[in-house]
This record gives sequence, structure tokens and C-alpha cells, in this order.
Amino acid sequence: MRRFLRPLTAVAVCLGMAGGANAQMQKVNLTVGGHSILAEVAADEHTQHLGLMYRSSLPPDQGMVFVHPLPGLLCMWMKNTLIPLSVAFLDEKGRVINIEDMAPQTEESHCSASAARFALEMNRGWFAKHKIKAGDRIEGVEALAKEIP
Repeated sequence: MRRFLRPLTAVAVCLGMAGGANAQMQKVNLTVGGHSILAEVAADEHTQHLGLMYRSSLPPDQGMVFVHPLPGLLCMWMKNTLIPLSVAFLDEKGRVINIEDMAPQTEESHCSASAARFALEMNRGWFAKHKIKAGDRIEGVEALAKEIP
């Protein structure tokens, strides 16, 4: 079963690029339920494999959005990820499919409940704290879909 999963957060060897290396990543402003999010964009294989690995913290209201060219089953794991995260899986229109809490430094897979185009990682509990749930829409990701072939 593992071979069919798409672990995005941390499957590659670090290649010496931890923490500050992601500072040059494209960033996008997203909104949901009146709350603003500044998200780094992981849209290629390298940035998706590196994800938020090796970082010791994530500022409040900041995260990382993983963009895929086509909808499909998306799965995340937390190998070499030091901070607890929550991930929201989103469809092509930015609607939340499901939200999963993930423990640091584990290889347990957390998957979308149906075909997803995006995955948005935030500090663990961010979605619950802001009362974001399945069916809510994250504004701003649809523009990313147009940029990624």
C-alpha cells in the first residue's frame, strides 16, 4: 500500500537545505473564515520533499501549501519534521476535504479522504483554534492552480 501513497512532507534526503533555505520560496496570502495565512508554496518535487523538515518553529498564521498539477489521493508524513502540524487537504476550488493532526518525527501516513489538489500545513491545532472544518473554503489557492501546469 505504501507505494501508492504520495508522502510529501519529508521523504527526501535533506541535501543540506534545512530551515532558512526555504526563505526564498514563493509565498502566497490565503484567507479562510476571516483569518489571513502567509503560506510558502511547495510546487515542485524538491520543495515538496523538503517541506517543513528540520525547522524548530513555524510563526503563527504561517504555513506551507503543497500544490499538485492534478487532483489525487495525497498523503503526508512527518519524518524529520520537528514541529507538530495540522494539514488540511483541499480540492481544486480550495474547499477543505479533511483535516489531520500530525505528530513530529513520525512516518504515519495522513491522507486526504478524497481527491485533493492542495495540502495546507499549519501549526498543530491552527484549524481547530480558528474553527475551520471540512467544507470551508481557503481563498487564494485557486490562483496557484493556474500557475502550476
